[in-house]
Amino acid sequence: MPRIRIQHLTEYTFSAPVTFNPHRLLIRPREGHDVRIESSKLVISPAYQIKWQRDVFDNSLAVVSFKEPSNKLSITSEVVIQHYEQAPFDFMVEDYAVNYPFNYADSERTDLLAYQQLVFLNDQSAINQWLNHFNYLGMNTFSMLMMLNQNISNQFRYQMREEPGVQSPAYTLAHRSGSCRDYATLLIEACRCLGLASRFVSGYLHAPATEQGHASTHAWVEVYLPGTGWKGFDPTSGEVTSSKHIATAVARNPEAVPPVAGSFLGVASNKPSMLVDVKVSLLA
Repeated sequence: MPRIRIQHLTEYTFSAPVTFNPHRLLIRPREGHDVRIESSKLVISPAYQIKWQRDVFDNSLAVVSFKEPSNKLSITSEVVIQHYEQAPFDFMVEDYAVNYPFNYADSERTDLLAYQQLVFLNDQSAINQWLNHFNYLGMNTFSMLMMLNQNISNQFRYQMREEPGVQSPAYTLAHRSGSCRDYATLLIEACRCLGLASRFVSGYLHAPATEQGHASTHAWVEVYLPGTGWKGFDPTSGEVTSSKHIATAVARNPEAVPPVAGSFLGVASNKPSMLVDVKVSLLA
C-alpha cells in the first residue's frame, strides 16, 4: 500500500493590497475504496473563514472567505494518502458493451445522459472528421478507447499553458498541441460524439518529475464502461490511469473544476504574479 504525500502551493502577489472575494478550492483528494486520506493540513493567508461542502459531483469543496485586504494570497495544502494498489487491466466489461457500438442499459441511461452531451457543440464536425480517420466500428470498446487515447499522446505536441480554462477541441485538433486539460477535453468530447458517457478529472500525478517539485496539477478522462464503472484514460501519457493518478474533482464540463478559483477587487493595473508549486512524493 503506497503512502503518498501531496504538497500544493498556490500564491498570488500584488503590488498593492486588494480585497479578495470568496475562493473555491478543489484540492482535497476524492476518497474511496482505493484512496484513504491519512492526514491533511491547509494553511491560508490572509485571515480567513472556511466552509467545507460537497458539490453536485460529490467533490470535496472548500469555500474560503477572507477577513482583510492583503497584497498576497497564499494557499498551502499538504495531504498524505494511502493509495491501495490496483491492476489497471483487471476489470470486466458487460458482454453487451464489449464491442462498439452499444447502448447503455435502461437502468443507467438517464443518469449518464448529461455525460453524453457535448459542451463544445460547434466543434462536433471537427471532432467527427478526426474520428473518421479511425476504423472503430465493431472494434473492442476498450481497445478503441486506448487507440484514441494513445493517438492524442503520440501524435500531438504537449504544451504547458498558464492561461485559465481549456482550448476548444477544434483548436487542439487544428494546432495538434495542448496541455493535459486540453487533451482531456478533446478525448471527452470525442467519446461523447461516439455516444459514450465521459467526464473530466482534475488531480495529481505521482511521477519522477513531480517527486522533484515545481510541478502542477494534472487532468485526465473517465469513461463509463458497463460492468466496471468509470474507467480512467490519460491522453497525455496514453496510459490507463493507475495508483499514480490521484483525483481531486470530477465534472461534466472541463472548465468547472479548477483547483483554485476566485476573484479580487482592486485597480485594473494591479495585476498579480502567480506561483504554483506541486510536489507529489512517495513515503517510506
